Amino acid sequence: MSTIDEVKAKIDIVDLVSEAGVKLRHAGRNYTGFCPFHENKHTPAFVVWPETGTWRCFGACNEGGDIFKFVMKKEGIDFKEALHKLADRAGVKIESYQRETPEAKEAYENLRKLLEDAIVFYRSHLFNNKDVLTYLREKRGLTDATIETFGLGYAPNGWDNALKHFTSRGYSEQDLIDSGLLTVREGEGDTETQEHRKTYDRFRHRIMIPIRDEQGRMAGFGARIVDPNDIPKFLNSPETPIFSKGRLLYGLDRARKPIRIADQAVIVEGYLDVIALHQAGYENVVSPMGTALTEDQLRLLKRSTRRIVLALDPDTAGQKAVLRGLDAARSAMDREGEFGFNARGLLKNEARLQADLRVATMPDELDPDEIVARDKDEWARLIENAKPIVTHVMETLAADQNLNDAKVKNQIAAQVLPLIEDLPSPMERDTYRQALARMLRVDERALMGAPAQGPAVRRPRPVRREEVKESAPVSVAASPNARVEAYCLGILFRRPELLYRLDRQLQKAGLLPLAPDDFEYTDHQIFIKIIRQSLEQVESDQHQFVVIHLPDSLRGFAQELLTQTEKLEPLEERLLEELQRLIQKLRRTRANLDLTQTRFLQEEAQQNGDPRALLYQQQVLQLTKLIHSIDQANRRLTSKR
Repeated sequence: MSTIDEVKAKIDIVDLVSEAGVKLRHAGRNYTGFCPFHENKHTPAFVVWPETGTWRCFGACNEGGDIFKFVMKKEGIDFKEALHKLADRAGVKIESYQRETPEAKEAYENLRKLLEDAIVFYRSHLFNNKDVLTYLREKRGLTDATIETFGLGYAPNGWDNALKHFTSRGYSEQDLIDSGLLTVREGEGDTETQEHRKTYDRFRHRIMIPIRDEQGRMAGFGARIVDPNDIPKFLNSPETPIFSKGRLLYGLDRARKPIRIADQAVIVEGYLDVIALHQAGYENVVSPMGTALTEDQLRLLKRSTRRIVLALDPDTAGQKAVLRGLDAARSAMDREGEFGFNARGLLKNEARLQADLRVATMPDELDPDEIVARDKDEWARLIENAKPIVTHVMETLAADQNLNDAKVKNQIAAQVLPLIEDLPSPMERDTYRQALARMLRVDERALMGAPAQGPAVRRPRPVRREEVKESAPVSVAASPNARVEAYCLGILFRRPELLYRLDRQLQKAGLLPLAPDDFEYTDHQIFIKIIRQSLEQVESDQHQFVVIHLPDSLRGFAQELLTQTEKLEPLEERLLEELQRLIQKLRRTRANLDLTQTRFLQEEAQQNGDPRALLYQQQVLQLTKLIHSIDQANRRLTSKR
């Protein structure tokens, strides 16, 4: 995964846009609101697509992009600055930013091709093994169509079946190692059985389950034992450039659309459970890689829904697992084949991602595939009755306990109260305290003074209204673009009447009149709007009108502009020419930046087979034409000198 992809995966565009002051409304699977980049409070023409992490204004802006483009446009910074800013927010370390090279891209494609060939290899061995086929058909209840759809296979017993097969077809041992199909032997090993081999097949005598990323590209394999005496029960591909356990969810490539339709994602523990549930018609189901859930995995789901249910078997959801999950020191639990339940970690992710996480437990010690085999509708009822994490923990700890015993009450309260204190919402905290008090049959005031086990979590102090300060206007000593914008504003502040003449000069050059959108900074946009309003009224001097109508937050900035423009070019024509040249410079800089980013988006869309590539291509042509027009206007200005 490239640095850009990692940052995109960790930052939710809905949260990013909302924090920038845009009030978004849910509209189907997307969000709409008023564009933050231009003045229009009548039509919500700004659309955010959580699934793709992109936005677009269908109004005056007619612009769009990803999280990087949004920050670039909102804060007036270049792509590199936006990347570093968002990487800091996402907790992604950037040593030195480099685009994925063609060589690296080709290497990744070769790995995926090898893995696709491996599916065929393992599938051929499956249909030659009646015992494994019988297990999948009769014990797991899978149809031949399902086995074919999910590409299930069988890795034959032996140390070098895959090694011999693929090297005979031109693949090198290093290719097999890089793809995770081959393991390098550590140490001397048993030379008698391995015959001094340095490498051997990673997967032997196992059911093979292809694992794809959310885009459907091959990433690796999950392998389940056939012999119950083998260990571990599940074995995944090792970490490779295209396989990362913490960033993949099994079945997500097939589940994305059903998740959006249901507005709910269900997480189960086993790959074969996912397959059985999809076969039964419950296609909004995914599974982690046999390890504790990560924030990256939850973010992948949040692109399609905020409603997530963890369907846990009794062992994982039971009291021992809950108690283990309440131990913050074990929150990084990540063992091969162990799903884990970390209540505190899940609650923190729920709050950070603004998601709705719930827990559904399986009855009668049954797996999900056994439940749908027994009663297909029972699964829907179990998911519908899923409970919030805190409620699940409370009920699990209280099950089969003597709640009349004061010491038991105290122990349960000491374990649950830290979870409640982790919650960011005061209303949720009060609600759960009341529920805990009712369950333990104690006065709620007794819980307020109860000792809480585990590390205390300090919540941020609420900020009082009087402490909130308006953001300061951009200083004239800021970035080069900001200084040019400020200088243009300073000229028009002193000489508002030049604005109409500037508009005419721009139109003669085949360009649009000056607009607030020509300025990147919100304070500058406000300033130019008031200057234009001063020309549309006749009651007072134009300069005085601007002074009177400026917001208090801009008065210091206005004084800076006057100081900066004390010595203006005395000749009005020369001053007008300078204004035109600077505005055209701003437009060209902005157009060139947009062109660079749009080409980047176009290239990325083409690589992913995204139909928006054609739209980006049209935008590239429009931006190219605009730059050409600006260059022509600049040449005409230069020839006048």
